[in-house]
Amino acid sequence: MQLLTIIMQELILKKWQKTDAAALVFIANNRNIFDQVRDSFPQPYTVNDALKWIEIHGTKHPCQNYAIWLDEQLVGSIGFVPQEYERRHVAEIGYFIGEPFWGKQIATTAIQQLLTIMQQEKKYSRIEAYVYGKNTASMKVLKKNQFFLEGIQHKAAIKNNKIQDIYIWVRFLETA
Repeated sequence: MQLLTIIMQELILKKWQKTDAAALVFIANNRNIFDQVRDSFPQPYTVNDALKWIEIHGTKHPCQNYAIWLDEQLVGSIGFVPQEYERRHVAEIGYFIGEPFWGKQIATTAIQQLLTIMQQEKKYSRIEAYVYGKNTASMKVLKKNQFFLEGIQHKAAIKNNKIQDIYIWVRFLETA
């Protein structure tokens, strides 16, 4: 518990800056990261990919995607995608942590911070996360953040030419 307290004091979510590009490439250009995220995430991950991401997400207002910093070092990315129309009260979250920083409670703390930001907006009452079946670490992180397993979409994705199940995790927020 002490480790989590320390991280919560030092871990911050920041708006993306162009100067983050090289550090983003360092953590994102990793096959183990790519194996757990959607195929729209480039692999290999280049400086041009990082600059495009930062250009798109660093200018959105309000901010929806954040760089995760710990001890003045970029360690990951977290954000949300608002849904539309009849699902306008729903947002999907996504995140990744650079492999050198796995197992340090960073994702758990970053999700807590993101949910606080989303709660303050009072727009979203349902938060969803979609996780490949083999990504048990991410499922543990979601469970620690009071998400519950709503269901499994069996054989719903093809990742690395293998059919995968997608686990749907949900958390409800108060909007009033």
